Formats: sequence, C-alpha cells, structure tokens
Amino acid sequence: QVQLVESGGGLVQAGGSLRLSCAASGRTFSSYALGWFRQAPGKEREFVATITLSGRNTYYADSVKGRFTISRDNAKNTVYLQMNSLKVEDTAVYYCAARGGSGYHTDHNDYAYWGQGTQVTVSS
Repeated sequence: QVQLVESGGGLVQAGGSLRLSCAASGRTFSSYALGWFRQAPGKEREFVATITLSGRNTYYADSVKGRFTISRDNAKNTVYLQMNSLKVEDTAVYYCAARGGSGYHTDHNDYAYWGQGTQVTVSS
C-alpha cells in the first residue's frame, strides 16, 4: 500500500510555470507506475501524464504535450509534474495516483491509490 501527498499548487498567470510534487510513503515506491490527473469544476477527471516504473518512459495527454513534464525520483519516493506555458484551461485540482505493475495507464479506474489533490489556478 502507498500513501500520496501532493504539493506545489497555487495561483499563476497564463504563460507561467509551476512544479507539482507528490511524496509517497512505503518502501516499494519503485514498483508503482505513477500518473497525474486533473479535474476542473463540473468536468470529469482527466488523464494528464504517466511514467513507468524506472522513469524511462512517459506518456502525455495531447493537451499538455510539449508543456508538461513528468518525472520521478525513486530514491526520494517522489513524482513531479513540471508545468510550463500554463493556460487558463489548465486550471483544475491535480491529483497524483499510483498503481502496481508496469505499462502505461491513462484510465483513472486503473489506479488504486490517490492523493488528496492540489489546486492549480491559472489567471488570464
């Protein structure tokens, strides 16, 4: 089992940057594939990015490709989401999630463990 705690959200102007962090408990962090999702008011939770066990492979939603970068530090039990060139439409609560096993998973139903979320607000 793993517990996840996000941080790093806040208010930023369009075009700005933020880096989200997600710290995980547990000794088997490297055995979990990780993902970032987001949910805006009145909308479904949507996939943002995912990273494989080793961190060598990543996959992004088209809406964030080229602007966001997911990475992980298995020694620190932490996954990051670097968000650049932020847009107003990126405003949402951002969640990190973990699932055992390898591969890419973009469906939030595939993830067993979730953080509490961190708010990102992008102003125009």
